[in-house]
Amino acid sequence: MTDRVVLAYSGGLDTSVAIGWIADATQAEVVAVAVDVGQGGEDLEVIRQRALDCGAVEAYVADARDEFADEYCLPALQANALYMDRYPLVSALSRPVIVKHLVAAAKQHGATTVAHGCTGKGNDQVRFEVGISGLAPGLKCIAPVRDLALTRDKAIDYAEKHNLPIETTKKNPYSIDQNVFGRAVETGFLEDIWNAPIEDLYSYTKDPSRQHDKDEVVITFEAGVPVAIDGEKVTVLQAIQKLNERAGNAGIGRLDMVEDRLVGIKSREVYEAPGAIALITAHQELENVTLERELGRYKRGVEQKWGELTYDGLWFSPLKRSLDAFIASTQEHVSGDIRMTLHGGRAVVTGRRSDTSLYDYNLATYDEGDTFDQSLAKGFIEIHGLSSKIASGRDQRLGHA
Repeated sequence: MTDRVVLAYSGGLDTSVAIGWIADATQAEVVAVAVDVGQGGEDLEVIRQRALDCGAVEAYVADARDEFADEYCLPALQANALYMDRYPLVSALSRPVIVKHLVAAAKQHGATTVAHGCTGKGNDQVRFEVGISGLAPGLKCIAPVRDLALTRDKAIDYAEKHNLPIETTKKNPYSIDQNVFGRAVETGFLEDIWNAPIEDLYSYTKDPSRQHDKDEVVITFEAGVPVAIDGEKVTVLQAIQKLNERAGNAGIGRLDMVEDRLVGIKSREVYEAPGAIALITAHQELENVTLERELGRYKRGVEQKWGELTYDGLWFSPLKRSLDAFIASTQEHVSGDIRMTLHGGRAVVTGRRSDTSLYDYNLATYDEGDTFDQSLAKGFIEIHGLSSKIASGRDQRLGHA
């Protein structure tokens, strides 16, 4: 029986050429897998047919938009996940859902190997291969660009020689990855980190400095899940899509950063993630209202580790699963409404209300109706600082202070 290789297929030049390239190099049949995570662009049926026209024996197409939003973007939202305190894991979140479908296709079509189009310099090679080994340890992985020396020039020559139905002459100066949670742009003139981004880079957001009206939005959460916008019920996918449009119109979610890649190099990336940033901003503020202080403090450390594990391709790791359970347990009381103003590149919280709030007006107020017993404060301060006071006395006695 002829061996089969499942290929993560985007429909572009490299993965289209990879179908024949892999077949020639391995003597295996290629099954192409395309996964819709809200990246837009061409219709998936067109992409599926192109894969077949380029030599794939089967083409597996999955509409994973709701799955991606519910099972990958939502956990990231509940974790307030921002790698290096800024990046909402746009690309990192999509890789494990693609991996899940690659593994499913491999089982369905009897493949022993999974292929992807990553280079040897990026994070995605790790995310794909570690994810695949985490779900199906018996599958092998190959990367034509990295392992079979498939350069862009070779890809163009191969496509022209074999009359493949793919554009080979125009070369976008940027490398772009996008899904419903955001968009990532790198390479080209951006590799000189002194060069400022130009407006042509952006697609999900409009120039935040342009004149536009303020947009007020109310986001409703139930147990950490966005369920309504301005009183209209939404799915998680719809919440992201609606806020991509409204926050994007206000120029929210643009990021220009030099980040630490997993492979050890620093990389300049330009991101735009309007819906993600607006939702995380609202969710963080609702947690400020509803989470007990020590739980909130501890969760912030868990959030950082959760983001690092996801960025580093360890979505299916035991630690990540355990952190998922902790974060899920913190969301029980994260319910209520957050009002925000979207304007000038910023999502500014202007109101909060929740039936599970820990904010007590009568304890917080300095006006009439104050129920806080201020006479207790003096003793509290004395006990709270007692250990430091004792240590300071010792240090002064020994001349160390």
